[in-house]
Amino acid sequence: DPIALLAQMQRFSQPSEVAMPIEILRLGMVLQARGLMNHHAIQHNLDWIWPYWVKQQFKPGTPAFVPRAFSLTQINLTHRNWTALGMPDYSDYPLVDPRGLITPFYDSWSLDMWIVTSEKKDLIPSEAERVTQELIWDQNFSIRTAVAQKGLSLSFTAEVEDLKAGEAPFLRIQLKGSADRKAWLAVSLRPYNPEGVSFVHQIDILKNQPGWCVDNQKNIYFNTPWDAHRFSQYHYGDVYRKLPEPNSLDTVKCPVGMASAAALFEIQPEKSREITVDVPLKEKEAPLSTGTSEAAFRWKENLRPVSALEIPEAHFKFLYDAAIRTLILHSPREIYPGPFTYKHFWFRDAAIISYAMLCAGMISRVEKVIEAFLGRQTLTGYFHSQDGEWDSNGQVLWLLRKFCQLTGKKPKEEWKGAILNAARWIQKKRLSSDLKEIHAGLFPAGFSAEHLGPNDYYYWDDFWGVEGLQSAAWLFNQYEEKNLAEEFEKDAKDFLLCVERSLEKVSYSLGHPTMPASPYRRLDAGAIGSVVAGYPLRLWPEKDSRLLATVHYLMKECFVDGVFFHDISHSGINAYLTLHIAQVLLRAGESGFLEILNNLASLATPTGQWPEAIHHGTRGGCMGDGQHVWAAA
Repeated sequence: DPIALLAQMQRFSQPSEVAMPIEILRLGMVLQARGLMNHHAIQHNLDWIWPYWVKQQFKPGTPAFVPRAFSLTQINLTHRNWTALGMPDYSDYPLVDPRGLITPFYDSWSLDMWIVTSEKKDLIPSEAERVTQELIWDQNFSIRTAVAQKGLSLSFTAEVEDLKAGEAPFLRIQLKGSADRKAWLAVSLRPYNPEGVSFVHQIDILKNQPGWCVDNQKNIYFNTPWDAHRFSQYHYGDVYRKLPEPNSLDTVKCPVGMASAAALFEIQPEKSREITVDVPLKEKEAPLSTGTSEAAFRWKENLRPVSALEIPEAHFKFLYDAAIRTLILHSPREIYPGPFTYKHFWFRDAAIISYAMLCAGMISRVEKVIEAFLGRQTLTGYFHSQDGEWDSNGQVLWLLRKFCQLTGKKPKEEWKGAILNAARWIQKKRLSSDLKEIHAGLFPAGFSAEHLGPNDYYYWDDFWGVEGLQSAAWLFNQYEEKNLAEEFEKDAKDFLLCVERSLEKVSYSLGHPTMPASPYRRLDAGAIGSVVAGYPLRLWPEKDSRLLATVHYLMKECFVDGVFFHDISHSGINAYLTLHIAQVLLRAGESGFLEILNNLASLATPTGQWPEAIHHGTRGGCMGDGQHVWAAA
């Protein structure tokens, strides 16, 4: 009985006004729907060339192998790694996976590069033992992938270009292949991306220039005619199976949505062959003209005000420089915590990412983000990104305060109404401090903002609420509105006192001064949310016993290989939450922060990125976006 089942499930949570934000439900349904489609497409078509994660996750004997017996959905749980390409202030991000699979558009089909031979001793990056990948930013921002084995060598560089001639930005892929025998450099259109199947129903050969039109919407151009060409559709198998043999079709239609194509460019023995592929990032854009790239200029201008890091340790400098570019790329106006799975807006990610951008000197960029924040405030004063989450108002008010403190600017007059309404919302949202329960004076039970578990009275939300009122008080002092400043300062102290009383009762029952995720939870990995009192909020002194006891508990019980392993939801190593712990230790003068930093640096991908959660066995991503911007921040 589904009604009885849902009622039973809700008993694991504290009663709350929203069972789960509809946005989270939508995101989960999309992922599971893709996983169901993968279930029907992949496991009985393992003779196809699939993305690297499929090759690993479906192959017995690999650390990534996942049995599929009772799983109705097959989702990428082991190698959620990709890196976004793009330009500053441009909100579409082509993706490159760890083996060079390139996805030009959001959730679209992909392009894969191979070298094929007549004896089928081919070079396929997703199946190769070793592939190298690097991030390059000497002029533009590009990713180079290279692989070589048994006399075959393939390398290709992908970047987003912009021309002065007025065309839309386009993805450019420059390939180079060589072989010790006759071979073909292959560019293949694939009906999938790093999450799994992505439908392709029709591919047509362009009439006026070498290239393809995909589903009558997107064009792909080659700089030279191919030497051989082949189409295929689902019922005939992957196009790869018949290569290098061509066919004479000029179009293919696939009712299943699994059409594939390959363009072959002959390589003479001991010689190399170079090909350029252009994909305009607008529908059916005309063939590209030549012109001077604007992309390099845009990057140069956007990096001009940013703090440079000059240290002898090359890897840390590389990670810093990569992180700076990740922040610029994902803040066209709104801030995205990722280029694909998390290309959505959440205040908590945006606030902490914006704070890092402020610290690095991106002042005008953050000012635009703040203006976008204000447009999301409801008439009740709630900064709404998801229903049932109570941390956002505190985060916005904190960021406004930090902006003014770090820039020396006074708060804008047009912010005043939003600040007042946001602070009033916090006041009204709190429960009565006269309640007899241990959650007296706190926020109501809400959905776990940081994957802390079922709905509960999370201290994470309360600490942000306290900071929101403190920040409102500070801002109204800047406005010289003394009465409002004193009111919000008084209420912030009362709110914090209620939190501390609750924690005292919890500490008494636990027998030590640690902070669980909520008053009704024992200590577990969810206690990571309470560390927010130390970083970034600094609500207590740096050596506060509650804060350090919680951090030391997490380090003892929840660290794997010297970094934080989040058991709840993530079931993986979490980069950004590990760094919150390192911040608390650094602030307290404890040297352990440096070992944590070194351990996490070693887990970065070759392109200087971390997924939201890292699989302990594969060291690939196991949850969330493959390039997590909060971690970069």
